[in-house]
Amino acid sequence: MALQQTLKALADPIRREILNMLKGGRLSAGEICEQFPVTAASISRHLSVLKDADLVRDTRQGQHIIYELNASVLEETMLWLADLKGGNDHD
Repeated sequence: MALQQTLKALADPIRREILNMLKGGRLSAGEICEQFPVTAASISRHLSVLKDADLVRDTRQGQHIIYELNASVLEETMLWLADLKGGNDHD
């Protein structure tokens, strides 16, 4: 897992909101763009960062690109964080 890449991708609020949207199921790039007051090029860049971090997967359906959440990378990150937290037994 490229943890640094994952954490960088999660650092941006727009990317976190895209992940929240994808919790509800697969969405096209256009459907994602409609939810933000930024350019399509900006959303495309955010989606690229999420894809590079393996947080989302995309498939082409005709002229549309459909995105879906890749929860396994989020689970790995959560396990790493839980392990890090677990080392502190001084509470």
